[in-house]
Amino acid sequence: MKEILYKSTRDSSKVVTASQAILKGLSDDGGLFVPTSLPVLDKSVKELSTMNYREVAYEVMKLFFSDFTEEELKNCINNAYDSKFDTEEIAPMAEADGAFYLELYHGATIAFKDMALSILPHLMTTSAKKNNISNEIVILTATSGDTGKAALAGFADVPGTRIIVFYPKGGVSFIQERQMVTQKGDNTYVVGIKGNFDDAQTGVKNIFGDKELAKELDSKGFQFSSANSINIGRLVPQVVYYVYAYAKLVEAGKIADGEAINVVVPTGNFGNILAAYFAKNMGIPIAKLICASNENKVLFDFFETGVYDRNRQFMLTNSPSMDILISSNLERLIYMIAGEDSEKNATLMKQLSSEGKYEITADMKAKLADFVGGFASQEQTNARIKDMYDKTGYVLDTHTAVASSVYQDYVKNTGDNTKTVIASTASPFKFTTSVMEAIEGKKSDLPDFELVDQLSKIANVAVPNAVEEIKTAPTRHDHVVDKANMVDAVKEFLGL
Repeated sequence: MKEILYKSTRDSSKVVTASQAILKGLSDDGGLFVPTSLPVLDKSVKELSTMNYREVAYEVMKLFFSDFTEEELKNCINNAYDSKFDTEEIAPMAEADGAFYLELYHGATIAFKDMALSILPHLMTTSAKKNNISNEIVILTATSGDTGKAALAGFADVPGTRIIVFYPKGGVSFIQERQMVTQKGDNTYVVGIKGNFDDAQTGVKNIFGDKELAKELDSKGFQFSSANSINIGRLVPQVVYYVYAYAKLVEAGKIADGEAINVVVPTGNFGNILAAYFAKNMGIPIAKLICASNENKVLFDFFETGVYDRNRQFMLTNSPSMDILISSNLERLIYMIAGEDSEKNATLMKQLSSEGKYEITADMKAKLADFVGGFASQEQTNARIKDMYDKTGYVLDTHTAVASSVYQDYVKNTGDNTKTVIASTASPFKFTTSVMEAIEGKKSDLPDFELVDQLSKIANVAVPNAVEEIKTAPTRHDHVVDKANMVDAVKEFLGL
C-alpha cells in the first residue's frame, strides 16, 4: 500500500508522516497538514455496503494513516466506536421530507464532533508511542460550542495528556456551556474568554506560533497539539461517514451503485464539508457539495464572488457552532485549487491576517464548480424547524435546520432533484430553548431543563444521557479571562 505523507499548505518542501502530523496538529509555519496525494478507495461500494461502521472506518483510515499498523489502527477504531454511542448503528440515517438526514449526534456529547473526537485521543497517544515522545501532550483547542465538550470527553484522564479549551463566554448555548463547565478529569481545563469564537481561535493559533513559549514548555516536559479540525487526525475520521452513508444508501436500495448524490453540510470552520470533498475525490459519487451558512455568511459570499472577506459584523445566532468568520479548514481547499502552490496559498493567508480578506484567481474559482453556497437567516431556520415538525414529527436542531432550509432553496432555484444527504450535526436537545421557541412560535419562561423534558414529550424521543447527567452535575470550571490573557491562563494551568 502506498505510503501517504503530509506537507504544509504554506511550505510544501517539508514532509512528515501521518503520526507526526497528528501529533503536531499545526505546522511550524502556521500552515495545515495535507496529504501529498489523496488516496483512492481500494474496496468497491458493494464490498463497503456489507461492512459495519468500524470496518468502513478501517478501510478509509488505513489509506490516510499509512504508518499505523493494522493492529494499531483497529485498536484505535474499536476503542472509539463502542458503547458510548446510543444507537447500535453509529451513524444512522433518517429519511424525512425528501432528503436523507445523516444523524451524526449519537455519541457521548450529542454532536457530530464525537465522530472524530472519540478516536483522536487514541490516534494521538498511539502516535506519541510511535515517535518516542516523552513530553506530556497539551491539547489546546478553541470551540464555538461542540468541539470543546467532545474533545474534553475524549481526552479526560487519558494518561500523558492535558487539555485546555477556550470558548466565547455568552456565545454558546446553555446546554453547551453546562456540558463544558461540568467536565470531570484532573487533566481538563475550561476557560471562557471575553470575545467571540474567532478571537478564541486566533488566540490559540498565536499560542501555537509562539516559539519562545514552545521552548519554555519543552523545558518543562510539555508540547502542544490541537483537537480542532485543523488537526488531520480530526479531519480524516470525518471522511468515513460520507463513505459509509453512500454505501448504506446503496445497500438499502435507495440509490444505485454509481448513482451520484448531493451532500448538504451546515458549515462553520469548513472541516465537515471538506471531509465530504475528500470522500468525493476518493471515488464516492458526490455531485454537488452544498455549503450552508447562517447569517455569518462569509463562505456563501466567497463561493459567489471568489472574495473571502471577514471584515463584517459578527452575528450571534441560534446556530452558534456556525458563528465563525475565519473558516480555518478552507485553507486546505485554497491550497488544492491553487495547484498545491504553497507560496501562493501563504500569500493569500498573509493577506487574510493583515487585511482581513483575499481574492482567488478566475482559474481557482473555476475549480470550485462542485461547491454551491447558500445561507439561511434565523427566521428561515426557525420556520424550517417548525415546518419539518408539523409535516413529519421529525425535530431538527438549529444547525441542521440551516442546512435543510438552504437545501429547500437550492431545489427550488435549480430544479435539481438529485438524491441528497444532509449532515445532521447535533441533537435538538443541545439547543432545546431555540428549538422549542421555533416549534411553539414564542419564547418560553420555563427553565432550560424543563424545556428539555417538554421537547422529549413532543418529539417522542428519550432525553439523551449527555443531557440527563449535566442536570445535577457540579460546576468544575468557572475561569473567565480577557482574550489578551489566554497565554497566562495556559501557563497557570500548567504551573509555569
